[in-house]
Amino acid sequence: MTQNLISRLEDRLRRPLPGRAAQYQMAHAVRQDTPPPPPDAREAGVLALLFPKEQDWHLTLILRQNNKPNDRHGGQVSFPGGKREQSDADLQATALREAEEEVGIDRTAVRLLGGLSELYIPVSNFRVQPYVGFIDHQPTFNPQPEEVQEILEVPFRQFLDNQTRRKKDLHLYPQLVLRDVPYFDVHDQTVWGATAMMISELVAVLED
Repeated sequence: MTQNLISRLEDRLRRPLPGRAAQYQMAHAVRQDTPPPPPDAREAGVLALLFPKEQDWHLTLILRQNNKPNDRHGGQVSFPGGKREQSDADLQATALREAEEEVGIDRTAVRLLGGLSELYIPVSNFRVQPYVGFIDHQPTFNPQPEEVQEILEVPFRQFLDNQTRRKKDLHLYPQLVLRDVPYFDVHDQTVWGATAMMISELVAVLED
């Protein structure tokens, strides 16, 4: 394992991003008609955190708790992150603070490489700004039990393998079934929706 991946990402993130073209490779058909964010959309920041483990770069994901009736993303896989608080200087600060709270990493140890394209999530009315960062050592994670069921440490190369990109029907509620939903199949988890779209752009950035 070398720093080559990190150097390539940092260099590429300084240039124009692939944006929607890359995001929508892993988007369900209903997302193609997503309207622009309304004026009252809430701001959020998330962190795509890379770290070295077993001679490979890993990406940090969380399986969210599913015990809050009003959480439209409960039980799903996502990046660490959340809504912006008044005390946050900017959305970078939001992403770092939320990552520290949810997975227990030291925010001061994270080196930010740049941002991906903003993504609007209509179901929760969030404008999400993803950031890419890394830690130069394997962190000791400490999940926040109120928010996180499990921390997933996924080798990043798995997202570069087309075999992990699949489609299936998702039964979200008894009365709602989404057909042919694109997803990443990693760690026996279904990574779909906004998180899959962000990862799709991150992969495109690296492969460009």
